[in-house]
Amino acid sequence: MKHTGKAVVFENIEDYKERIDDPALDVDETSVLVLKNVGPKGYPGMPEVGNMGLPKKLLQKGVADMVRISDGRMSGTGFGTVVLHVSPEAAMGGNFSVIQDGDLITLDVNARSLQLHVSDEELTNRKKQWKPSASVTDRGYVSLYIKHVEQSHLGADFDFLKGASGSEVLRDSH
Repeated sequence: MKHTGKAVVFENIEDYKERIDDPALDVDETSVLVLKNVGPKGYPGMPEVGNMGLPKKLLQKGVADMVRISDGRMSGTGFGTVVLHVSPEAAMGGNFSVIQDGDLITLDVNARSLQLHVSDEELTNRKKQWKPSASVTDRGYVSLYIKHVEQSHLGADFDFLKGASGSEVLRDSH
């Protein structure tokens, strides 16, 4: 419930799938797996890919769990030590977007704390270098979704649906 380890970063789900079982992946049982760009805007759509299976080479050693962190979500049938719905997500350009391989991360569940051990100065420099991913589309529903979906901690709902319209049916609905 308390762990500090070096980040092994996957920039998106394709990167994860391509490298997770690569024998050359620099990962051990103390590492913290980080999956970016699978949140509401980044994927887009926040699919159930945040659970991240463990690297095959560690499973073969008997490792059954590792700290995993993602801006996505996962099914209720997933297992293990997984921090999900990180917000703001990587696609927004915040701290999560600039985590790099080797950065130390501490998870303390009892203290409800997740800490990236990178100086404020270094974070500022990394954010200046950060560039958003190219948009998957510039029109249609997906474009509307990306432009208007809110972050996970706000419910991943459309920003234009906020208000006090209520649920009262004003006219006969049948």
